[in-house]
Amino acid sequence: MQDVSPAIERAWASAAGNAGERGITLADLLLALLEEEEGRPAALLGKLGVELEQFRDAIRSFQFSAPLSPAADALFALAREHSLRLMAEPSPTTEFLFLAAFSHDLEFAAAFGELGLTPEKVFHALRGDLPEPELLEFDGEAFSISEPKETGIAARAVDANMNRAGEALRVLDDYCRFVLNDPFLTRSWKQLRHRLAEASGTLPRNALLSARDTLHDVGTSIQTPGEYTRHSPESVAIANVKRLQESLRSLEEFGKILSTAFAHSVERLRYESYTLERSMFRNDSATERLAKAKLYALLTGSQCAAALDWTIEEIAQGGVGIVQMREKEKSDRELLERAEFLRKCTREAGVLFIVNDRPDVARAVEADGVHLGQTDLPVSVARRILGPNALIGVSTHNLEQVHRAILDGADYLGIGPTFPSSTKSFGELAGLEFLGNAMAETSLPAFALGGINLANVREVVASGAKRIAVSAALATADDPRSVAMALRLALG
Repeated sequence: MQDVSPAIERAWASAAGNAGERGITLADLLLALLEEEEGRPAALLGKLGVELEQFRDAIRSFQFSAPLSPAADALFALAREHSLRLMAEPSPTTEFLFLAAFSHDLEFAAAFGELGLTPEKVFHALRGDLPEPELLEFDGEAFSISEPKETGIAARAVDANMNRAGEALRVLDDYCRFVLNDPFLTRSWKQLRHRLAEASGTLPRNALLSARDTLHDVGTSIQTPGEYTRHSPESVAIANVKRLQESLRSLEEFGKILSTAFAHSVERLRYESYTLERSMFRNDSATERLAKAKLYALLTGSQCAAALDWTIEEIAQGGVGIVQMREKEKSDRELLERAEFLRKCTREAGVLFIVNDRPDVARAVEADGVHLGQTDLPVSVARRILGPNALIGVSTHNLEQVHRAILDGADYLGIGPTFPSSTKSFGELAGLEFLGNAMAETSLPAFALGGINLANVREVVASGAKRIAVSAALATADDPRSVAMALRLALG
């Protein structure tokens, strides 16, 4: 029981105490509502000309054999719907729960017909007298309520933009599914579409449908030349993500007239669409630079069997596309000097240069980017330091971290650790199962890492990895070029 008034909570507790082990029935709840000190249901009956004691007797004489618990959620949801519809308030008070009891169970409502008490009369007593009738339904039984003209106009705009937003979301779902082949982004757009549908469920569906007037909608005959011009699947996605966001903004504004709760829900969805847009349309420069990078070397100077400049030259000849400087023990000045040296070596070798952990150092030496761990600076902060074209990678150890890195705007992922490593200690191994699940979750460039060498690389590839990051297998090799060539060959 969430988002209800304290009076409802008190009434529910009182009903539970009276019912005991047999479970709360609708009779228990209604009697408790009438006894609640706030007194709104009792006052409502007085407004309808129904004597309180007479109504209590009618409740006690009605047979309520089944406990309410299986239907309680639906009852509270209906009370919330009434509160949203009449008061634009998502937290119902006792009188709306009282109305929900009638509109939820028509057999029960019919039992009080002799008292002149019907769902329609209860609704009208809460609604008050307003012009312009609108049709509502309670379990198939229709009756009229009053609705201002402005609300009908808002309902028309909301209905049209719900359709536009739903159509755009379907296109984005298909783009991520058929073009990007990305399960996570496909699922994210699909979930956003479902949540939009759930938000619209708080509005009176009849009001939206009755406001629809496609035949006389002047917008259906207005077209622009660009509407029928699409040059690529990406241009289709770009047009539809803008269409979605424009529709969500219109839904939010017109929705405020119908329900503030609905407007707040749509606002959150609009912000989420901006995040998904960034994740879907990736950095073209990063995508191009990473396209052929399958083998990634993680180098620490003290662990290399030979000089760093010679090692980088050899592994570049063997197929390494990225070199990361991983130095944990050096002072800032020493780190900067090492980074400047490696920047020179990697430029000469024609490979990308990544600095581990430190976006400030990466910027100072004009590195190609930075690699971040889970306790390092957030992607957004690193992006502000390095600019839009820098490569930013993130190490991930579970699927939640994979999803977060994608939404944060990472250009590539490190997935692992896969095996125990001789160059870095890990508290827990993610293993091959996580590797396979992560690789199947996203189309973002992802490098398996952690203890990978010639003896186990085929297991890694069999789990779905197409890219790997290697440290000791290259750094300690007498012939790092041959090892790199063999690893690259294993990747296909």
